[in-house]
Amino acid sequence: MAKKPNIVFFFTDDQRFDTIAALGNPEIKTPAMDRLVAEGTTFTHAHIPCGTSGAVCMPSRAMLHTGRTLFHLDREGQGIPRNHEMLGETLQKAGYRTFGTGKWHNGTTSFARSFTDGGEIFFGGMQDHWNVPAHSFDPSGRYESRTIKINNCMVDSQESEFVCDHVVPGKHSSELFCDAAIDFIGNYDSEDPFFAYISFMAPHDPRSMPREYRDLYDPDKLTLPENFMSLHPIDYGQTTIRDEVLAAYPRTPEVVLQHLAEYYAMITHLDHQIKTVLDCLESKGILQDTIILFAGDNGLALGQHGLFGKQSNYEHSIRVPFIIGGPGIPKGQRRDAYIYLLDIFPTLCDLIGIQKPETVEGISFKPIIESEEVRTRETLYFAYIDKIRSVKNHRFKLTEFVHDGKRTSLLFDLKNDPHELANLYRTEGHADTISQLEQELHQFKETWDDELHSLGESYWGNYRETQAH
Repeated sequence: MAKKPNIVFFFTDDQRFDTIAALGNPEIKTPAMDRLVAEGTTFTHAHIPCGTSGAVCMPSRAMLHTGRTLFHLDREGQGIPRNHEMLGETLQKAGYRTFGTGKWHNGTTSFARSFTDGGEIFFGGMQDHWNVPAHSFDPSGRYESRTIKINNCMVDSQESEFVCDHVVPGKHSSELFCDAAIDFIGNYDSEDPFFAYISFMAPHDPRSMPREYRDLYDPDKLTLPENFMSLHPIDYGQTTIRDEVLAAYPRTPEVVLQHLAEYYAMITHLDHQIKTVLDCLESKGILQDTIILFAGDNGLALGQHGLFGKQSNYEHSIRVPFIIGGPGIPKGQRRDAYIYLLDIFPTLCDLIGIQKPETVEGISFKPIIESEEVRTRETLYFAYIDKIRSVKNHRFKLTEFVHDGKRTSLLFDLKNDPHELANLYRTEGHADTISQLEQELHQFKETWDDELHSLGESYWGNYRETQAH
């Protein structure tokens, strides 16, 4: 029996879909990601369904590792219940050694279930990139709580979400995690295939990086987003959420371009760290026998629509980069079919020839890899807490905001208005499209068991009736 391929998964934090040079952004430098594009298949319309909390990355990561939809996670605090089989567990059953490093953000117990090996594990959500409160791999899986000191502040790891047995001062998080992965891969001598999950904290703020990377980008030479706005035109109660207070109101072009320069610099820095891992695989002679995946956990606004975070259903926040390459995967090809990140789990099962667990709800996109004519999803659903619901097909997106006694509906023609600037909801000629998308939205609400929406059914209905009058 042929040995199953190794799997290496690069997962970035807050990286928007349009931040790779080879995919059409001439202002950013991403040679390693460009190489992945050239040597693999890129999905240009990969998505997350948004999230059930302001920390959108937490459910995004849970969906990735369970293959379950947003309202079927049955999360237990910071962890993932045992009745949700995880990707790492499934790969272990298939004979893989599983290694994890970097940001986890879904509890110590679920990490212990997923990985047989690891190093420099960060259990929190965000932190100073130069002083990472990390944990060594604990074979017992206990990852006991410690009180740690970071930047002269005492932090109780029980209250601050992360467990730590050491702080790593002076080494950037992107370097720390890739070095841990290189140590694992470089010293790996088992006949069993391995799965290496490398989960970055970058380019999440605080946006800091070695000076040489910051010097690559002059804010004055970058392009202001076409959908830049000084303020978001709809108040949906999120103006004081953490991401949105990273810049003052009203937003200014100068501030947005400064943030964009730092954002790009962080991406270029982590891109270089990806190169070091690829070089390690190549020097070991196993790169061609390895499935390489690259994805981001969610997008980011950074001044688009007057927003700075990812707590919305605009394209800049729900679309993420995704590239897959390796044995049997076409090189240099692109697919515009719709997928969710939660579809990665069953796809990997298909690619290595194992059965997906019954608890997985994602849809394998292996047929799309094999043929650009195939589509597995015609419409997608998006939800942000109890404030926003959206549904889109391959042409139009319908979005509903509700807040403080008001409901606002938006209809965008994504083909002719990809930056979502012209609201067509009240224009003539779109009644049938709106009706169809509203039916789709309510069908998703039922099939996904959208409890946040269901609990407010009369609430949402009242908003609809109010606006109709």
